Formats: sequence, C-alpha cells, structure tokens
Amino acid sequence: MPADRPLQIDALHANSLKPLLPKPILLSSHLAGWDNLHLIYHRQFPYSIPETVPTQHTINIYTNPVLAQVKIDGRWQQRFSVGEATPTGMVGDIGIFPARQVAPAAEFQQELGIIHLYLDPVSLSSAAFESIDPDRVELSQQLQIRDPLIQQLGLSLKQELETSAADSRLYAETVATMLAVHLLRRYSVRQPLVQVPTGGLSNYSLKLAIAYINDNLDRHISLAEIAAIVKLSPHYFATLFKQSTGIAPHQYLTQCRIEKAKQYLAKPHLSIVQVSELVGFQSQSHFAKVFRQHVGITPKLYQQSR
Repeated sequence: MPADRPLQIDALHANSLKPLLPKPILLSSHLAGWDNLHLIYHRQFPYSIPETVPTQHTINIYTNPVLAQVKIDGRWQQRFSVGEATPTGMVGDIGIFPARQVAPAAEFQQELGIIHLYLDPVSLSSAAFESIDPDRVELSQQLQIRDPLIQQLGLSLKQELETSAADSRLYAETVATMLAVHLLRRYSVRQPLVQVPTGGLSNYSLKLAIAYINDNLDRHISLAEIAAIVKLSPHYFATLFKQSTGIAPHQYLTQCRIEKAKQYLAKPHLSIVQVSELVGFQSQSHFAKVFRQHVGITPKLYQQSR
C-alpha cells in the first residue's frame, strides 16, 4: 500500500486497530456480541496515527486532557484541551469522524486514554428514516468539541462493558439509537427535522411489546426485533416505550427477568445456574449481582427463604 494512502479502519474486524497501537487494547465489545455499535478502549504513550478512512462513523472520547499535533491540509497544528471533571472521572474533548471520510494524521504528546465508538452507518440511516432521505445522511467532521451527552453515553457504555459484558447487547442497541439521533440533530450536514414522538405507545402496541418480551426472556432480544413487532423504528419505539412505562426497554427486560427468576427460585428442584439460564443471563455472577441490586439479597438467600 502506498505510504500516502489513508489507512482503512473497519471496526467489524477486531484486529483492525492493533497494527497502530504500541500497547494492547484494554477493553473491546467484540466478544460481547454488539451489533450496530462497537467500543474499544486503550491507553497509549507514545501514540501517533496516520490518515485513516473509517468504515463506520467514529467517535473518539478522550479520557484525559489532550496535547497533540494534527495534520490539516498538509500542515501540523497544535491542539490542547485541559479536560474537565465529571461524576465518572476526568475527560477531555471529543472527535467525530464520519464514515468513508479521511480523518487527519495525529501525534499525541502525552499518555492518552481513548474510547473509540464505531457506529454502523446503517444505524444512522435508520434513525434518519422518518426525517430525511437516509441516502443523503452525512455528518460533519469535528476534530475537537465538547459534548456532555456523548461523553455520558461513551462512559456508560464502557462501564456496562466492564461490569456486564455478556448481557449488555440490548443496552448497547438502545444507546446506539440515542447516539444516532443525537448525531443527526447536532452534526448532520443537512439538518433533519427529527421529531420527538409523544403520547406513548397505544395500549394494544404496549401489550404486544410486553408479551413479546415476557415470551422471550431466555434469549437475547434486540431492540429492532421488539420494535418490529409494533411496526416502529427502534428510535420511535424506545422513546414511546419509555413514555408508557417510565423506563427504557433494556431496564424493563431486566425487571421482567428478575421477577421470573423469583418465581423459579421458589422451586427447590432448580439450581441457581439453571434459573440464571432460564431467564436469559449469560453469566451466573452477573445474574447474582443484578438480582441483589433489585431484590436486596442474593439468589441463594432468596431461594433459602422460600
């Protein structure tokens, strides 16, 4: 490959970034089975990256202040951010690099922690479907911005992956939908009129969605799958579902799983491992942690008390 040709980055391939990183990736969503959104977290020093062309829309969230040089129009420019404190720690700026556009070369001049979020362009087009022609969706590249919502979403995804990777898919899909809508509203070249649905789901649609969730507690359920039952886009469905129930779909699913687990635990012939599997948890340890958060005691103690 010619040296002056931008490097292609495809987040669907777990090893896509490895040739560029002196130190190993610390956290990745590839083993968690996320579909439309991927997360990679790493810390590097020294760290430089050539011009790249991402296959997915890429968001870089810096987890500490940044001192860097960025090559723009053939000239190196100094960039610096002091960072800011958040409830989850110190964070720096954010960069947004649209899919299939050249992202500039950069050299970072201190130790750097960075969260990469890779959003499938199809997700952005799906979120735009009700507002603009999805074929005309185009984001504006942002080298250095502050965006509290993106910071919050990125850090919450990182925390979810660290604590409950095996059962994080529906949460990741929900965040991907929120992120896509936010990017369209704030950073689209053609500003769409993304309507905020109101009024909640109809009683019939809500019953359909709830019945589908309860009938499929033992397996992974995608947000798009539930939305399709009531013939809505994932964005509209997630918004209307929360208006109707007061909680997001992934939170409702967790509540249903815990209530069903309580019923199973009342049956002495079922082990905790079996109950965990019957209500769709991929990890017994994560099941025990979530159960305790909701019920106040461990599954074992709950079973012994029946």
